[in-house]
Amino acid sequence: MTNGAPGVDLAPPRLPSQREALLDLPVAGPKRVLLAAPRGYCAGVDRAVIAVEKALDHYGAPVYVRKQIVHNVHVVRELEKRGAIFVDQLDEVPMGSHVVFSAHGVSPMVKAEATERELQAIDATCPLVTKVHREALRFAKQDARILLVGHAGHEEVEGTMGHAPERTILIDSPESADTVEVPETDNLVWISQTTLSVDETMETVRRLRVRFPHLQDPPSDDICYATQNRQVAIKKVAKDADLVIVVGSANSSNSVRLVEVALEYGAKAAYRVDYADEVQQAWLEGVQTIGVTSGASVPEVLVQELLSDLAQAGYGEVEEVRTAEEDLMFSLPKELRRDVDGNADARALGGRGRA
Repeated sequence: MTNGAPGVDLAPPRLPSQREALLDLPVAGPKRVLLAAPRGYCAGVDRAVIAVEKALDHYGAPVYVRKQIVHNVHVVRELEKRGAIFVDQLDEVPMGSHVVFSAHGVSPMVKAEATERELQAIDATCPLVTKVHREALRFAKQDARILLVGHAGHEEVEGTMGHAPERTILIDSPESADTVEVPETDNLVWISQTTLSVDETMETVRRLRVRFPHLQDPPSDDICYATQNRQVAIKKVAKDADLVIVVGSANSSNSVRLVEVALEYGAKAAYRVDYADEVQQAWLEGVQTIGVTSGASVPEVLVQELLSDLAQAGYGEVEEVRTAEEDLMFSLPKELRRDVDGNADARALGGRGRA
């Protein structure tokens, strides 16, 4: 299965391996961990994962999921254990079956195919992605030319472009803003993928505006609150960190961005891991302060496993660096707001503790 960041093939989900404990080696001063907050699950991810869990409770296994429900191999593996089957295309789903659309959203063509195959579709698209879809439709109806800032091949980008394919041009880097050819410029607007680096997106828009001074902004920021909050937190941590470790999968756009942001804002080194066992002893040589964070699709248990391993290596002092509070929750898809007996479900607002 190939999901998420362009060109990234998702490795088969694996169990964390057993390796020798990290060594507590001496360094020049006291060891500590700066733990970024907010981190981990956002409201859209929480909603999507609970949607699959509840669909399995309601309808029994198997429940099919188009693409990864969220971009995290651990989450996928745990849901597979419960009976979820992840597929790349809807033609892999038996006629009439239940299928969940991932948090990244789908195009109208995918929804039409689900109807044609008589699938019982449950749409777990993040509401913030749905907002961008609605913007694309509205701008297309106004005959605007839409410049979509995002990564080629990312599921969210494919879904958004599918809502106005004839009117949308993808801008996949600041450099492409310097060369993109636009058929008409009188009615030009930009929108963006929700999980990008805020700084890189603004640089792309700045370059576009140099060439197209009349470029219009979307009515509100498209980069999601959780992506922004996690980037702000790691910026504050990075300036004091000898090493930053980001927990998140290779195909998670926002996790990959966190590594880039950490390096840009002062971390001497930064790495991404799926599991704590991927941390290498060599990374810790001479390191006093380690910054730790996680992408928006990462369960907190994986962060706690990392902190436990680091504590064995002498990094037992943990200081939380919090830059924002998050209490947003999204309602579950309408099909799942009641329990199997038809009663209102306490989890209809899809929420559990988030860091």
